[in-house]
Parts: sequence; structure tokens; C-alpha cells
Amino acid sequence: MKLKLDDEVLRALELRNEMNRKRPDFIRQEAHRFKRLGEKWRAPRGPRSKLRLKKKGKPAVVEAGYRGPRLARGLHPCGGKEVIIHNLKELEGLDPSVHVIRIAASVGKKKRLEIIKKALSLNFKIVNLRLDEKELLQKELLQGGS
Repeated sequence: MKLKLDDEVLRALELRNEMNRKRPDFIRQEAHRFKRLGEKWRAPRGPRSKLRLKKKGKPAVVEAGYRGPRLARGLHPCGGKEVIIHNLKELEGLDPSVHVIRIAASVGKKKRLEIIKKALSLNFKIVNLRLDEKELLQKELLQGGS
């Protein structure tokens, strides 16, 4: 089933995409000097830190102005609200025109296939289908159709 998105949400998603392309890589202070630090962002806290003082020529600092549009926050790129599913019961009460499904990593293969079949029968979009699951579902559809 297609997700029902109004014009404002579509515009917000497009704007978020544009902002994501322009957003700088926020790298940790001194990360270029010490490999052990890694590039994962940490706020600079030194009293004389040039990065904290936002001196010219230094990398960008994380600020609220880099945030995405409010309407697009928490939405999957396709526009649906992403819900993590652990069992079949969690599918109840969800709307396929609003929600998209991500099956939890802790779910085993057997239960995962049950969840996939149920979700597809209810017309949900599944975000993290694996290749072997797609092939298996196609085989089952071919066998069921003949």
C-alpha cells in the first residue's frame, strides 16, 4: 500500500535531503592528529579550545541550525514512521498507510519469515528485507500461483 503523504511532508523530506547533502562532516577535535580518537563527534570542552570558540578555519561545530525540518524528523526516507517489530502481535494496531516496518535484529529466521508474510499480507512496507528472504518469497509466490 502506498504511504499517504501530504504536500508539506513531501516538501519537508525533500528539504531534509537537501540539508543532508550540504551538512558538513562533524569531526572530533584533534581527530586528524590522533587515530585513536576516531572521528565520532564529541563536543569540545577546553577553556581555550579554538573549536569551541568557533574560530575561522576550524571545522564546523554541531548546532541546532543544522537540524532537519520538524515535519521530517523521525521519518524514514520513504516518508513513513519507522516501527521496530519483534513479534507478530506488534503488527496489530499499525496502519500501512502511515507506518513502515523494520524487523528487529534479534528476531530469528523462522519468526522473521512469519512476520514478513503477515506484514506483506497486510500491505506493509518492510525496510530491512534480506536478499535470501526476497528470493524465498518469490519462490513461494511462484509455487502458490501455479
